[in-house]
Amino acid sequence: MATEGGGKKMNEIKTQFTTREGLYKLLPHSEYSRPNRVPFNSQGSNPVRVSFVNLNDQSGNGNRLCFNVGRELYFYIYKGVRKAADLSKPIDKRIYKGTQPTCHDFNHLTATAESVSLLVGFSAGQVQLIDPIKKETSKLFNEERLIDKSRITCVKWVPGSESLFLVAHSSGNMYLYNVEHTCGTTAPHYQLLKQGESFAVHTCKSKSTRNPLLKWTVGEGALNEFAFSPDGKFLACVSQDGFLRVFNFDSVELHGTMKSYFGGLLCVCWSPDGKYIVTGGEDDLVTVWSFLDCRVIARGHGHKSWVSVVAFDPYTTSVEESDPMEFSGSDEDFQDLLHFGRDRANSTQSRLSKRNSTDSRPVSVTYRFGSVGQDTQLCLWDLTEDILFPHQPLSRARTHTNVMNATSPPAGSNGNSVTTPGNSVPPPLPRSNSLPHSAVSNAGSKSSVMDGAIASGVSKFATLSLHDRKERHHEKDHKRNHSMGHISSKSSDKLNLVTKAKTDPAKTLGTSLCPRMEDVPLLEPLICKKIAHERLTVLVFLEDCIVTACQEGFICTWARPGKVPAEQFCRQEDRVQGVLQDQN
Repeated sequence: MATEGGGKKMNEIKTQFTTREGLYKLLPHSEYSRPNRVPFNSQGSNPVRVSFVNLNDQSGNGNRLCFNVGRELYFYIYKGVRKAADLSKPIDKRIYKGTQPTCHDFNHLTATAESVSLLVGFSAGQVQLIDPIKKETSKLFNEERLIDKSRITCVKWVPGSESLFLVAHSSGNMYLYNVEHTCGTTAPHYQLLKQGESFAVHTCKSKSTRNPLLKWTVGEGALNEFAFSPDGKFLACVSQDGFLRVFNFDSVELHGTMKSYFGGLLCVCWSPDGKYIVTGGEDDLVTVWSFLDCRVIARGHGHKSWVSVVAFDPYTTSVEESDPMEFSGSDEDFQDLLHFGRDRANSTQSRLSKRNSTDSRPVSVTYRFGSVGQDTQLCLWDLTEDILFPHQPLSRARTHTNVMNATSPPAGSNGNSVTTPGNSVPPPLPRSNSLPHSAVSNAGSKSSVMDGAIASGVSKFATLSLHDRKERHHEKDHKRNHSMGHISSKSSDKLNLVTKAKTDPAKTLGTSLCPRMEDVPLLEPLICKKIAHERLTVLVFLEDCIVTACQEGFICTWARPGKVPAEQFCRQEDRVQGVLQDQN
């Protein structure tokens, strides 16, 4: 299933694969890398990451690409499937000394053909704000490393904001910054804003507003990645302690949690409609979690090593309807999710909104997502109705009445109906027989704790004293052979201060946090192909292609079915003929 043939063919690098949509084909001339095209010696370096932005210029080449390789950072015009890559003319190139870029993110809200804001996180803990078009460096945050000395694992602009951004560190902390504020010349002092199960949020205590605005302490061990929901209201975090934690970002409330089968969770993503979250990690699995039900609904097994990236493909997510009808729902919450081919993506979102509406006409949806891992393999998965809603009783079918208002609210909702991120309509009654688990916190707070913290820097918890806390040291390498027996159930002193009850990871197997393998459906990948020599670190779905990257620093473009340009196809045919002639 993963590869064809045996012997040497098992280790062959695949350059094409076929799904129900047709043939996906690697475009060698659309490969991006360092200008010399020499494979990067990746030992001891941070993962290669890729960021995209669309500048909407009139030339037709509005897509821009940023990627890091070792100490280097590159910024190119991305020509995709249309034209060959020109590596001799990067728009901007930077080489850093004493530190390495680890992650980056464009501000899509403010990007223009003349200027773009790019955040870059570094291995020593600093964050740089640069404009690669103007070739300017405007600001450096945490310059003296007074806020956090550990490696930055993830940095993202807050959706819909021109100035706020969120940064995660390997220390397990997250910080909210404002580009308009300074970081101060002394280490920040904090006061408790809110605490809950395995998390605490503090505001910065100072006479004048300074960065960071908020400090989040989440779980135990490194915070490996976070992702905002399509509407920007919820935040999904995955940590080295193996937990997925989903927060209401504005009210700073814990919505739900999930535990990996074993080992740390390394990556996370949201479905286009915000109904499902997929994670991957050191258990070699992809896990699908329902936002509404707060439970694991499926696992996927296809990788032979750690899963490094998961991502949904909104362009292949399909919706089938029995009768022609007008679509319902708004596309507004989906506008920041994608930056290429928005018309088609928004059409998908409208259809998904229709799927979640109270209309009684049957609508069937299939979600497509992908994953790449350290086993150098790309896997594609389909999440279908029979997995999402198994054994649906007829009495649970959707009706024209809003069944949520007539039933008991989910645990911790305080009577407020829980809406799905990216959807403005209340969700239908869950078709599964299991109820949301008791760990769901109150996500229905009407007042925005976040807004209050940003506006004043103080809260009603200002009278609480903050204990001095020792810095946590989580610079140790991840253990490759994690098992349930290797996961420590001991909390650090720091965690004991911020939690009322600590969940013992060794006792979660077989519970709603971590069902046994036989208790949930097991997905098999549609395709599972070896596509690189080194571990894969990037997977991005665009309208006309799929983009992958490996630790050697090669960013590859895979044309979708029917999207291979004639000139690209001719070049590839000539290349194949040349190889055959050389062999003869």
